[in-house]
Amino acid sequence: MSDISTTPAIATRFEHRFNHEIDALNQGKLYDPFAFLGPHQVSEDEYELKVFIPGAQQVFYQDKNQQLRYQRIGTSDLFVLSLTTKQYNADYQLTIAYPFATLVEQDPYKFSSTLDANAVYLFNEGTLEQAQRHLGAHWTITNNVEGVRFTVWAPNAASVSLIGNFNHWNTTRHPMRKHPGAGIWEIFIADIADSEHDNNYKFSIITENGERLEKADPFASSMQLPPQTASCVPTKARSAVWQQSPAQAWAQRAERNATNAPISIYEVHAGSWKRDENNHFLSYQAMSEQLVPYVKELGFTHIQLMPISEFPFDGSWGYQPVGLFAPTSRFGSLTDFQFFVDACHEANIGLLIDWVPGHFPADAHGLAQFDGSHLFEHADKRQGFHPDWKTHIFNYDRAEVRSFLISNALAWFDNFAIDGLRVDAVASMLYLDYSRKEGEWIPNKYGGRENLGAIELLKQVNQRCYKNHPGIMMVAEESTAWPGVTNFTDQGGLGFGYKWNMGWMNDSLEYMSCDPLYRQHHHHEMTFSLAYAFSENFILPLSHDEVVHGKGSLLEKMPGDDWQKFANLRAYYGFMWAHPGKKLLFMGCEFAQRAEWNHNQSLDWHLLAQSEHQGVQALIKALNNSYCHQTALFELDTDHQGFDWIDASNAEQSVFSFLRYNKAKDEHVVVVSNMTPACQSNYRIGVPSLGDYDVLVNTDDTQFGGSGFATQTSYIAEYVEWQGFTQSICIALPPLSTVYLVPKTNSSALKNKQV
Repeated sequence: MSDISTTPAIATRFEHRFNHEIDALNQGKLYDPFAFLGPHQVSEDEYELKVFIPGAQQVFYQDKNQQLRYQRIGTSDLFVLSLTTKQYNADYQLTIAYPFATLVEQDPYKFSSTLDANAVYLFNEGTLEQAQRHLGAHWTITNNVEGVRFTVWAPNAASVSLIGNFNHWNTTRHPMRKHPGAGIWEIFIADIADSEHDNNYKFSIITENGERLEKADPFASSMQLPPQTASCVPTKARSAVWQQSPAQAWAQRAERNATNAPISIYEVHAGSWKRDENNHFLSYQAMSEQLVPYVKELGFTHIQLMPISEFPFDGSWGYQPVGLFAPTSRFGSLTDFQFFVDACHEANIGLLIDWVPGHFPADAHGLAQFDGSHLFEHADKRQGFHPDWKTHIFNYDRAEVRSFLISNALAWFDNFAIDGLRVDAVASMLYLDYSRKEGEWIPNKYGGRENLGAIELLKQVNQRCYKNHPGIMMVAEESTAWPGVTNFTDQGGLGFGYKWNMGWMNDSLEYMSCDPLYRQHHHHEMTFSLAYAFSENFILPLSHDEVVHGKGSLLEKMPGDDWQKFANLRAYYGFMWAHPGKKLLFMGCEFAQRAEWNHNQSLDWHLLAQSEHQGVQALIKALNNSYCHQTALFELDTDHQGFDWIDASNAEQSVFSFLRYNKAKDEHVVVVSNMTPACQSNYRIGVPSLGDYDVLVNTDDTQFGGSGFATQTSYIAEYVEWQGFTQSICIALPPLSTVYLVPKTNSSALKNKQV
């Protein structure tokens, strides 16, 4: 193998020729590095090869037949080599001699672009569904060489360089190629180890004003553990296309998420459900071993995780994300998170993720002012800045932002096969004047307050998620009377599968916080929800929002002494589990945590040493069990035919009684709630049929911490007309309680199902 170098005369000729490019390279500002660096045929008989390698002492061109030394240009870090066409071999490598090491690397500037032109077109059009497979960091093979392609959208940047620990975070080592029409920058790096922890990177961006920004990758699938802020190159295994679960798993998902299925959701903040003895977070694997069995034991059908897209500040609870495609590394790796998802599904528990497309924080490494311009956020502060949360609002009218958000929603299903997304703060997206005073917002093109871009985005997200992943559930946290949130988009709706019933939550908690003596004056607060209960596919939420910021715990919202607080809460849960709509309960509420939720510590599990807290937990288990096995309590949650009042107007005694029916109308449940401490020894209620009625649930039962006032386990309906029925029963109605009664035939069937 020969060792031939270019002559000093050639180097001198190059030195004067490349002064401008050398200055630009030194500053990381060379606009089109691929037009300058790498191999270029300059004549019919000659190739000119250039590399810019800060810190190198010598650089050699090497192929299977020869080794040729590049000539340093002056004192710069630019090295040049001239070859005849006969000498040039496109499969060459670089041997780089540094002061303390010699490395063999591929020349990144010899590789052509591998971007998919059609995908780029769709991205710029706002319709690309899997943008994360084209932008970000991905293992690929180019010209028979394996490496990682890095791609970023930064159309207004003057230049972009890739930085990472593989190039010692040198901002001048790897300037990227720009695709001017798309605003996308790209580079292929071959010499990267396949490691889950060691390959961290960012994009060094020079703005049009000359400012240097260092940004994490918006499409990164994983990021460093905060407070570190770099993105992580995925391993080859994670970069591969995710393989779908067996058909059986998809069928289970469709069954457990359907509107005629029992859905009881346990909302979890992963950082504070439980911590170890050193107050450290549980890992995804530990949650698989502890949280999943706990949820299964209590009979919940779903877990909903508060946002786990990577976020910098623990106190935001995940609602200010910077890495929308990256499950937070606080609890482990991507593989660990997939293990948790699989553990949920093996237990036939659905998994929902809280998704935040409404806003993002101003952290320097995040999306804000990404390329020095208002790229992801709306430029007009009246549309692009959220006054309550001091965050930026996405520019939903921008096509690439739509591709970004549509792709992100789909990625949770594509990559992890979760069951659904709960979309945060939908109302803040729908209304241009949300939380704004007059003069702080601008109307849409028709003069209205509706955010047309956000509306279209939500429709597109829902349409595409349901089309690509049938059987999922898309859930809107929407607090206004916006019509048709859960209607199909072709019928003028937003296309969600479910909507949180915030009206029910506010009214019912207002009622329950009243002293029972005055509840008769607030009776309508518990009945009004039935006027609209079937206008949407509702979920009844008692979420984290109700137990923070000075609101107190659910237990402490209840009036009276300690016994009455627990009795009120049990009666309320009984009413909720029988009310039309799917259920959602925040962690800790299932055992009546006394203190407000604190994200910095574990739940107060020690309370379960006390019988009254054990009783509430036992009641939740019983309610879930009855709910999941009694079809009348869930089959017609979204249909008025599944509900009838027996007596909605007994305000004087603060008693509510109603019926729930299944679809075939061959099963029904009688529900009676007494919201005062007064006992009713012979309370008569009308019922649909004769025969024996068994007590299915009595929230005052001693096993739940109740008084045990009513010990009778069954009642006989008799021919006494009452409340519009030809037959009725007299029951012992305990104080502050909810009682479920079912015909004995239904009760026997339920026991068989439970066995």
